[in-house]
Amino acid sequence: MPKRGIAALAVTVVALVLLLSFKTPDVVPARGDSVAIVEPGSTATPSTAAPAADATPAPSTSAGSGTTSAATATVDGPVVDTRYGGIQVEIVVANGQVQDVIAIQLPTGRRSGQISDAAAPILREEALQAQSASIDTVSGATYTSDAYAQSLQAALDQAGLG
Repeated sequence: MPKRGIAALAVTVVALVLLLSFKTPDVVPARGDSVAIVEPGSTATPSTAAPAADATPAPSTSAGSGTTSAATATVDGPVVDTRYGGIQVEIVVANGQVQDVIAIQLPTGRRSGQISDAAAPILREEALQAQSASIDTVSGATYTSDAYAQSLQAALDQAGLG
């Protein structure tokens, strides 16, 4: 077999191996698309859940008899882009403490969606216990954990708790 034939065969084999090992990225919603998040235990379905853009109630304050009690506010962190999609959290603050942390945007689709769905409740509990963005990284969800903490820290800073 001539040297050119061997070289052509080797190049073809290498190209085939590279082509077969190529992995396509998960489907990520385009910017501006609304993402419905349904919390575990909720009776809402994705088709009946409110879109993320409409999920933010206006900050409210409550006043007692002649005295002002602490304000309750909802603050959205920024969308932090990862290679698998954007991540955004919302915090509910009352009496100077974080009462709830809600993931209003997480990567969706295939494996990234599964990882995010599994990591979100763990990250939420960590944030509520720590009352800060100093949370542990969830094993197997490093990108999600880091972006979650970044969005959370920005929301805490905006709420004056950072």
